[in-house]
Amino acid sequence: MAQAPLTSRKILLIVGGGIAAYKALELVRLIRKAGGEVQAVLTAAGAEFVTPLSLAALTGHPVRQTLFMPEDETSMGHIELSRWADLIVVAPATAGLIAKAANGLADDLASTTLIATDKKTLLAPAMNVRMWLHPAVQANVERLKGFDGFHGMAVVGPDDGEMACGEYGPGRMAEPAAIMDAIVRLLDGPDGRPLSGKRAVVTAGPTFEAIDPVRGLTNRSSGKQGYAIAAALADLGAEVTLVSGPTALAVPVGVTRIDVESAVEMQRATHAALPADVAVLSAAVADWRVDGVASGKIKKGPGGPPTLALIENPDILAGLAAPGPNRPTLVIGFAAETSDLETNARSKLSRKGCDWIVGNDVSDDVFGSDGNTVMLVTREGAETWPRQSKAEIARALAARIADHLTKA
Repeated sequence: MAQAPLTSRKILLIVGGGIAAYKALELVRLIRKAGGEVQAVLTAAGAEFVTPLSLAALTGHPVRQTLFMPEDETSMGHIELSRWADLIVVAPATAGLIAKAANGLADDLASTTLIATDKKTLLAPAMNVRMWLHPAVQANVERLKGFDGFHGMAVVGPDDGEMACGEYGPGRMAEPAAIMDAIVRLLDGPDGRPLSGKRAVVTAGPTFEAIDPVRGLTNRSSGKQGYAIAAALADLGAEVTLVSGPTALAVPVGVTRIDVESAVEMQRATHAALPADVAVLSAAVADWRVDGVASGKIKKGPGGPPTLALIENPDILAGLAAPGPNRPTLVIGFAAETSDLETNARSKLSRKGCDWIVGNDVSDDVFGSDGNTVMLVTREGAETWPRQSKAEIARALAARIADHLTKA
């Protein structure tokens, strides 16, 4: 029988305040099932959502809540716990906990432990979408991920979805299974991030092909899947360049975004981002553009609608997949189809010369939604993934990419 992935591993779980704290209970169960040992630190705000008794029952250890323990004046809990753990996990990681860790503030057991540790740390952020997108929070997360040495922190999530407050967007804490995957990755690799030292280029969103200064040809792509892929690759340690068509999405933490508008601009920016180890071309690039953009707004006239002469746009995927010194080791394209998904995806794989195709069925309200159903098609075969969030698809694809590149 194979050894459980976390056998003999010690996980210190810091539970912050927020409705997502209930997921920490399931995370404890998964860690214990995988052979790991868990101790929990529960913040005062976290205790408003889950009880010390619940955490103690699941971890098998007393729950630590206070910095000073009168019953044992020699105890220095923040030092003791940080030495005991192989990995510290903060779930949910609130805006307050993130800010304290990023700025060296230590005024309770949780924040003091985060400053006192020399162990790997994993943050699972959870907060309102407006809080997550605030520049201060983004800057704090980026700062934590960029710390040199053994204080560097990894981040898993957050996911897009409905908040407890009724709003939609990024901010939901990653599901316990996704956090578990991140824990295993962190404890396995030499620095816990299998794509460290790798470069990735991701394209996302639609392109906009101008007709005149006012109008243009575009499509309904939101860019959500590509942005989620860029974030997932960055979470695994890759240096990610995101070439994005027009979207309203925030730049993922740790990702460099290059904004473009047309297919020609996207082609130039994508090639300029090379060399790279992997290219994931998820953008919905317009097939055609107008042959000659009008310098002024085209007016209605007695002759009826104008006739637009169209010419083909450059084939970014085929160009990137063509043999050459800058061809990425792994080139992945996307095929948005409304029927015969596998047949059309396999045909595209052959025509374009890429390595993998992610086929997605766009006939069922995919554009702009938070979920997707995809099929991964390679030369070896095809596998259908169940409908799940675009963030979950991105993490699964990133894990597959990491596995492929580390074995290449």
